[in-house]
Amino acid sequence: MSLKSFVRIVSLALFIFLLSAPNVLAAPGPRAPLPKLLPAPPLPAVPSLGAKAYYLIDVQSGQVLAQKNADAHWPPASTTKLMTLYILLQEIRSGQMHLNTMLPISEKAWRARGSRMFLKEGTSVSVSNLIQGILVPSGNDAAVTVAEGVAGSTHAFVSLMNAYAKRLGMNNSHFTGVSGLPAKGLYVSAHDLANLAEHMISEFPQVLQYASEKSFTYNKITQANYNKLLWIDSSVDGLKTGWTQEAGYNLVATAKRNGTRLIAVILGVNPGPPSTAQGYRHLSQVAESLFDWGFRFHTTRKLYPAATSLAKVRVWFGSPGTIQVGPAQALYVTVPKGRYSQLQARMQLPTSLQAPIAKGQTIGRVEIRLNGKLLQNVPLISLQAAPRGGLWLRMKDTVLSWFEKH
Repeated sequence: MSLKSFVRIVSLALFIFLLSAPNVLAAPGPRAPLPKLLPAPPLPAVPSLGAKAYYLIDVQSGQVLAQKNADAHWPPASTTKLMTLYILLQEIRSGQMHLNTMLPISEKAWRARGSRMFLKEGTSVSVSNLIQGILVPSGNDAAVTVAEGVAGSTHAFVSLMNAYAKRLGMNNSHFTGVSGLPAKGLYVSAHDLANLAEHMISEFPQVLQYASEKSFTYNKITQANYNKLLWIDSSVDGLKTGWTQEAGYNLVATAKRNGTRLIAVILGVNPGPPSTAQGYRHLSQVAESLFDWGFRFHTTRKLYPAATSLAKVRVWFGSPGTIQVGPAQALYVTVPKGRYSQLQARMQLPTSLQAPIAKGQTIGRVEIRLNGKLLQNVPLISLQAAPRGGLWLRMKDTVLSWFEKH
């Protein structure tokens, strides 16, 4: 090759390089807040609850606002029935059952000890009534009927309960029955119950229509909901109470105020005394103080809508030559009120990629921190595809990448 030809090739490559140089944007921070005029107020301590364990979580952001002994094992009492109900709802979603499906009532269900919806042996009951009978009067007979209708026996149904617990990551829970009556090896954790409640609400939001009913009439017998929060707080719309001599008073509750939904799990309030209306009212007051603390002193904001472009990344040997990246789902963050302006966002992204890149492919991550504390760490995906380019594009990028490396 002559010197003149070599100079022409190098000049052409430099020209292409100048036209096609990678353009990677710097990682942006959160949306600019309003000017902070006053220092952020201090965050008050969690109120004294007198519970063995508790857990408070924001549903949108998934952030834990308060917790105590969150992974400790504790007798669930009738909060067990949330898992029983969750499996029934899965059956409905799969089409195996419907709300108007009629299930037979066995002698075992009719003889179930403890709280009941007063089913009659030899008759049938609709799935819709069973849902109500579990959530309002906490019917043990309803739970047994569901188990036998879904799996043929309570023993087989319990194996389903533990399989679903494993699938949901409830690593500190184990079920031995369908209703929560005391038994060796039966335990849950506050964290696990919150996880179960979060899945139930997100997958089956219609369940809250049942859980928020203050009373239920079946077989000409009207019973009040054990969740007394429904009477004292209009923002509460679920979910389930429980009591045994061993467990004391337990509660899995949820409330929504001004678009923000919290889930509170409270276990072991006043263990020992008999189940009384006064005991449930006290449990409700304990839960209300935790909800008030959570809503009053925290705010949840949407940082980025789903599929919002946060940055561009250079793609070699592909078309287009850069791709947009962003979160697959809307990104929410919960912070103490007055501290939104202190958030920091940092993205972890490669400086460049090689085609092909599929739409939705994980490219990196974004971290959201508050005063150094990690609040969110979510993946960033490609918002567009970048298939492998043609021969000329690949040749061009080969030359450009060579110059970039050298």
